[in-house]
Order: sequence, then C-alpha cells, then structure tokens
Amino acid sequence: MKYAPSTLVLGICLFGHCLFGVLFPGLDRAFAAEEGMSRSEDEQRLDTIRYGTETEIAALIQTLKSERTGTASAVQSKSEQTLDEALIGVTQNTRNQNILAGVLSFFGDQDKKGLEQRAIQAIEERDDEANETVLAAIDYLGKIKAPAALLPLERLLDAQEAGFMGAGFRALGRVASGGSAQDKDHTAEYLVDFYTNRTPPDANRRDILLALGETGSKSGVSLLSEIAANNQERGVLRMVALEGLAKVGDGAGLDAVLQALSSTDPNVRSTAVAALGPFSGKAVDDAILESFRDSYYRTRIGAAGAAGTRKLSAAIPYLQYRAERDEVPAVRDEAVKALGAIGNAQALAILERLFTERTTPERIRIGAAQMLLRNDPGVYTEKVIREMDDAQKTKRNSLYNGFLKALSETNTGKLEDLVRRLLSSGGVIEKSYALDMIVRNEFRSLAKEIRSMAADEKNTGLARKARNTLEHLGLE
Repeated sequence: MKYAPSTLVLGICLFGHCLFGVLFPGLDRAFAAEEGMSRSEDEQRLDTIRYGTETEIAALIQTLKSERTGTASAVQSKSEQTLDEALIGVTQNTRNQNILAGVLSFFGDQDKKGLEQRAIQAIEERDDEANETVLAAIDYLGKIKAPAALLPLERLLDAQEAGFMGAGFRALGRVASGGSAQDKDHTAEYLVDFYTNRTPPDANRRDILLALGETGSKSGVSLLSEIAANNQERGVLRMVALEGLAKVGDGAGLDAVLQALSSTDPNVRSTAVAALGPFSGKAVDDAILESFRDSYYRTRIGAAGAAGTRKLSAAIPYLQYRAERDEVPAVRDEAVKALGAIGNAQALAILERLFTERTTPERIRIGAAQMLLRNDPGVYTEKVIREMDDAQKTKRNSLYNGFLKALSETNTGKLEDLVRRLLSSGGVIEKSYALDMIVRNEFRSLAKEIRSMAADEKNTGLARKARNTLEHLGLE
C-alpha cells in the first residue's frame, strides 16, 4: 500500500511523539506545566473564579481586597473590571453560601454596584438561602445605598425574623440616606412608627435609632430629642439619639443636645459635645469651649471635633494647649486635626511649629504634616520632604514612613522629583507610595519608569500595581 508524502510525515511525527513520551515521561508534564505558567496572572485569576472551589475563590477575594485597600484612584483598571464582572457572573449561577457571602462582602467594601438584584433575590427568597448569605446581602445593599432595596428591606423587617432585624434596620437607614427627600421622610416615619407602636425588643431599639439618624430626615427629630434629653433613658440609647440629631442638624434638636451636656454619664456628655458641630449660636460656642475643661478625655475629643467642624476660631488657644500638653495621645491627635480643619493663619502657624520642632512627639509631627499638606501643599510639600529625608538619615523609620504616607495623599506637582527619586533608589514600600503619588497627580511623564516596573518579574505585587497605574493614567 502506498501512502501520500503528507500522510507519511504525519505518521512519523506521531510515532516520534509517542516514543518521546515513553522514553521521557516527565517532560510532557513539564511542558504542560510551563504552558500553564505562561498564562498571565489575570488569566489564572479568571480561571480561579470560573472553575475554583469556594476556598480558592475566598483566597482570591482576600488577595483582591488587600491589593485594592487604600488605592489612590477611584478609577478601576480594565483588569479589575474584568475580574469584577467575572465575580458578578459567578453569583448569578450559584447558591454556595461561602462564595455568595464572600463576593457580596467584597463588593460592599469596594462600594461596587452590580449585585443589587442578586442581593434582593437573596432577601426575598431567604428560605432557600443560608442565613450568612442573607445577612451579607442586607449589608451589601446598605453599603451601596441601593434605592431598589427600600421596600424589600421594609418587608423583611415587617416579618420580624429576629436574626435579620438588626442588620435590616441598619441597612434601611443607609439606603434611605442616599435616596430622595421623599424616601428619607418615608423611611423616618416608618422607623418612628416601628419604635413607638410595635414594641421592638431592646436589642433592636438602638438599631432603629441609628437608622433614624442615618436618614437625615427632620421627621425623626422629635423622637430623637425625646430620648436624648431623657435622664432616665439608657445611656447607649441617648448616645445614639444624640449622634442622630447631629446627622440631621436641625435646630429643633439643639435644646436636647444642650440638656445632655449636664448628664452625669461622661459618655453621654462626650457624645453631646461632639453633636454640637452642625449647630450654631453663642450658646453652642460657649458649650464647646467649656467642654475642653472636662476631665473625661472623650469629652475633650468631642470638643475638638465640634470646634473643627464649626471652624471655631475662638477654640484655637484651647486646641493649641491640648495639642501640646494633653496627657491623652488621642486628644492631642484630635486637637491637631481640628486646627487643620480651621485652617486659618493662626492655626497653620501652630501646626507648622509642631511639625518643625524635632522635640515634638513623632505622631504629632506626622499629624501636623498631614494637616499642613491638606491646607497648602504648594507651601509645605518641600518642607515635609526635607524633614522626611532627615528622618531617614537619622534612622527614625516610623517618622520617615509617616511623612512618606502623608506626601502620598497630597495633590501637587511639586512631588514629581521625589517620585523619580523613589522609583530609582527606593525600596518596595517607597516605590508603592510613589505609584500612589503618580496616580493622584497624574504624572504621565514617568511612563517609561512605570513600564519598567510593570515588566519586573521579581516583585509581582509591585509589577501589578504598576500595570494598574498605567491603566489608570490611560497609558498603554
């Protein structure tokens, strides 16, 4: 029998391949493994989403969370969008509680929309879902403030299933806070009715008041004021009511806040002081200033926060004293933040002195640098860079890293030279912060350096961040 030349060649090749496999059985597997390794990281991640177990997908989600935490840009890269779309696809076709709960939690933390209908379905068909999935769905809808969730959440609460009540109330308040004025008022009226007429368990009363404050509706002020001013009421409920009055910021609630300042419960007093921020008038100013004298440290923290919110210039001497001398570090921190929030010439002069004096505690110097950079990056960027370099030379690592982080959160073109230096001679941490500065300030002139980092296979995490930076900047 005669064979065509092409057939003969094919037969010889197949025989040779089989013989090679017999003589060298491990090499076939090695080539296959090498082929798998040649796939990009994004492709391997997509495979995990499509075909992975719940454990593998959970591990990937945890990795994605850590990569996206603290990113300097709210714009997603194409690879991030592709992975998120794949995760959305998985949730549409599975009832695996660990996968669903994991993806819902991840999207909620990222404030990422796309799972609204699946989350509502989990609530409405909760008898067919695991409790963990339903709770994750409730939490997700609250975090993204999905308007379509208002009625499903109310129906859930009307059923009064104990395991879902607390999460349901909290989510309802968040959703209403992102809705129209009509939605806010409707939700507030629903919550007031639930609190006063349905005798909710003590465990849920706090959640209802918390949600009522979240709505920001004036319809809830009367109930919140009644509880905030009631000396016979539990302290924890009074505190939540005071926080709610501050969120609404309606003048009708001011008297209740002022009454709470005389409470014998220091936690109620401190919450009342902090709640004064949105209100105005001489009585409010006097109450804030007097609260700086309170021996309970949380009251002084509340006073600093209220002074900063109201940009109360009269509080500057009190804030300076607290920033320099308070025995509680947290009070000193809040005093520095308040000075930055006020941000006038007097406040900035105090902050600059705290920053430049090297005998000042490191955390205060870092906090002062942050406030100076937020108020006037054009003036203070170079000064912070000089102090950062000095901290590196003197091996004060925590101070160095604190200044570096503060600079990475700053918007100014004066950072470009520092970024070049960090990219050329910095370590992994410095280069990561440099990429944050590039994205925040859109330093496209550094494209060559970013591409070089993106191609570096020695540090895959940094290379991935560099690739995402290129995408954020619209660079190929």
